Amino acid sequence: MRVSIPGHIVDQQYTQLLMERSDLDLWQVILLDRVQKRLRISADAHRLLKSAGLVEGRYPNLIIAARVASLTGQKARHIRERGFDKQYYLDAIEALVRAHQPIPRSEIDRLLIDKLPEILSEVQKRTKIHNLVAELARKGKIENRASEGGQGGLSLY
Repeated sequence: MRVSIPGHIVDQQYTQLLMERSDLDLWQVILLDRVQKRLRISADAHRLLKSAGLVEGRYPNLIIAARVASLTGQKARHIRERGFDKQYYLDAIEALVRAHQPIPRSEIDRLLIDKLPEILSEVQKRTKIHNLVAELARKGKIENRASEGGQGGLSLY
């Protein structure tokens, strides 16, 4: 059997895996193919996939859900796109500051940029890091200190 859908370029292997191993209809498979290729889908399509538990993330930045990643052999990619728990990043910053204080922000960027979700842009990654550092400062775990040599950085309280 062969199916042609005008106007859509579908990854045949991905579609084959989804159709063989799940209860998805053809429209859901096509939408998931677009999501895994990082192509935009409509807000209505997002709601359809989200309600079925097939995608994660905030619209329009979606990734396939863990269940779909398991079906298609994309478990590692799913975690790279989803990222780790926030606590992982907070602990990493604290460990860096604890071991090497004072730490300039650029060192924290170097530590985390490649560990943040691949789906985020560079600007979004830097904003995420800023928010993580701000959270640690609000909780009183780190502070921005200027040292006597003029070299400032983040230090533990």
